[in-house]
This record gives sequence, C-alpha cells and structure tokens, in this order.
Amino acid sequence: MTAPRWLDEEERRAWYAFVAAGALIDRRLDQQLKDDVGITHLQYEILVRLEAAPDREMRMSALADALFHTKSGLTYQIGQLEKAGLVNRRSCPSDTRAVYAVLTAAGRRMLERAAPGHVALVRELLIDVLTPEQLTSLADGLGEVNRRMGAD
Repeated sequence: MTAPRWLDEEERRAWYAFVAAGALIDRRLDQQLKDDVGITHLQYEILVRLEAAPDREMRMSALADALFHTKSGLTYQIGQLEKAGLVNRRSCPSDTRAVYAVLTAAGRRMLERAAPGHVALVRELLIDVLTPEQLTSLADGLGEVNRRMGAD
C-alpha cells in the first residue's frame, strides 16, 4: 500500500477555509430564511429549482439529484412544503413510479418574499467580499471539481 499524500500547509489552509466557509455560509443563510420567511435554505433551493423548471415541476428523483440530496430526505422536505401549501405532488400517468413536485402559486409568492433578503445575504457573505478575479477563480475551481465528480 502506498503512503497517503498528506496535505501540505497551503493545501490544508485551502481545505479548512473551504469547509468552514461552506458551513458558516449555509448556517447563516438557513437562519436568515427561517427568520424572514419561515423556511430552511434547502427548502428555498427546492422552490428555486421548481420555479426554474419547465411548467414549474420536476420529477422527485431528478430534484433530489439536482440538490445533491437523498430521495428520502427530499421526500420529507417536499412533505413539509406541501403542508405549507408551497408545493403539490402529482403522479405521472405514463410512469406509475414517477412522482413530480409542482410549485404552487403560494410557493411562487414565497420565493418573491424570500429572494431579496437571501440574495442580499449571499452578496454580503460571499460575492461582495471577493474581488472579480477571486470570484472567477472560485467559480472556475469549484466548477472543475463539480465537472470531475460528474455534477455539472
């Protein structure tokens, strides 16, 4: 067995900064959305994906994949959003195994209320902190990581 390629000081610094920033940003976004409109960051992302989808609906398995979330975890979140009247579920007439999540009018109104505060905090925590060159490097570097993992 070959010895591991341990991270050097700069690699460790980059890794720790990535892990910490990701966790801290997600925590702050989650808290802001809960405080402002009563939904979690994940629930917001579900609504955003549905809003952008054709006919404002997505197959549940595709939605789970797009969010890098488990199907069972997504089912729970959709159940919560359904109770709040923000999404509906519908079956597919041509494939009885397929279930679609559909954004409701109330879900669209929720996004309209949530988006301004969310975007302002994204800017405050990340976008406006970095120079344009740093943003480009971040997008390029993380884009390459996603590409290699097949997550484009």
